Amino acid sequence: MFLVRRLQLAFATVILSLSAGLVHAADDVASITQLFRSGQQAEALSEIDALLATKSDRPDLRMLKGILLVDSRRTDEALVVFQQLTEDFPEVPEPYNNLAVLYAARGEFDKARVALDGALRANPGFATAHQNLGDVYAQLAQLSYQRALKAEPSNTDIPPRLSLLRKLNEPAARPSQP
Repeated sequence: MFLVRRLQLAFATVILSLSAGLVHAADDVASITQLFRSGQQAEALSEIDALLATKSDRPDLRMLKGILLVDSRRTDEALVVFQQLTEDFPEVPEPYNNLAVLYAARGEFDKARVALDGALRANPGFATAHQNLGDVYAQLAQLSYQRALKAEPSNTDIPPRLSLLRKLNEPAARPSQP
């Protein structure tokens, strides 16, 4: 699904933007990220937990932990991290956006919509959340048309609309990276 891929790419950008201006924080993030990328996932998570033991007020470190958990396919734990971030830092839109990614990946589009609404309350100009909300609404519309067609198979108005939404919801071709 296109929504999930695009949002996962946004995670790294969020970490960099949250860490900007905090020189030693950027070093911490870089060190942990390097450990993780080199295949030392357990060590990276252990290091982030050690930092959070004394710096739990740092949303950037908590975001990084959530992202590492997602990349480790520990999505239930990541959900908890991002949910707690939305409660502790409701003014930060990115954790809501990340929750939406995880919910959408599970097919829980209503929960994804609610999470994106939270992101937009925190930052009404958050373009990524607006775009993702559009994708979620497209998924919800597709599901609705599928239910309508199941309830009334002879309705000829539904198949063209459903076809259009299926095309819209297909993953877009990703540009090749250098």
